[in-house]
Amino acid sequence: MANTKILYISQEIHPYLPATPISVLSRDLPQGIQEKGYEARMFMPKYGKINERRNQLHEVIRLSGMNIIIDDTDHPLIIKVATMQPSRMQVYFIDNDDYFVSSGAQTLETESSPEDNDERIIFFARGVIETVRKLRWEPAIVHCQGWTSTLAPLYIKTLFSDDPSFRNSKVVFSLLNSLPPQDMDPRMVEKLHMDGFTDEDISTLKNGKGQVDGLALNKIAIDYADGIIEAQPIENPELIEYVKASGKPFLPYDQAANPVEAYNEFYKSL
Repeated sequence: MANTKILYISQEIHPYLPATPISVLSRDLPQGIQEKGYEARMFMPKYGKINERRNQLHEVIRLSGMNIIIDDTDHPLIIKVATMQPSRMQVYFIDNDDYFVSSGAQTLETESSPEDNDERIIFFARGVIETVRKLRWEPAIVHCQGWTSTLAPLYIKTLFSDDPSFRNSKVVFSLLNSLPPQDMDPRMVEKLHMDGFTDEDISTLKNGKGQVDGLALNKIAIDYADGIIEAQPIENPELIEYVKASGKPFLPYDQAANPVEAYNEFYKSL
């Protein structure tokens, strides 16, 4: 690819959170891709469970300081960064006192205060996008992993489709079995309308209950992604059928495949 920048928007990354198949893949994949000559950067939420001192996080003052408005309320965007060893890759953390505790949390905020998850993932998507714009970075691929990243494809392909940082980007979304602990706030669709989305833009998010669930979040990410990867064997057959019906490039799960090699070829195919 002529543009060798790849942006990873991840729900969890090891070693900042405990080792799970997804947090380890979210660490190993960017490292392996960077070793192939690409320039990779990683973003994740700054959960209070992350030990800032041990992981040597520090605030990036020149990137912090803007406010993100959600539901007519200003929320300061705080950007922190750490350098992952031994790869020397930069990991950026999206932080805000309204959605993430400062330190010492025993559980993730997505679980301890699930009633805020709608605004939390709106803030995360917007925070990543605004930070990339400030960095004047133009990724060829934006790879979203996990339900906390599901709104990023929507924002990138609609409100920021003409932005210099994203107008040439291809968005990849990884399907995972991880889902939010409960449905989103019933006013989530209204809050997205206030951000500038039309009914048509977010029609997939509506369901019979009038609320947004994990399945709907995955579906809207599929709607706006350029390619979809099954990162682990998906338990919900409806999700796989939705991908197939979309007609978009799809990389099914293959336990025997090397993810770095398989994903790299998938990126190039887009």
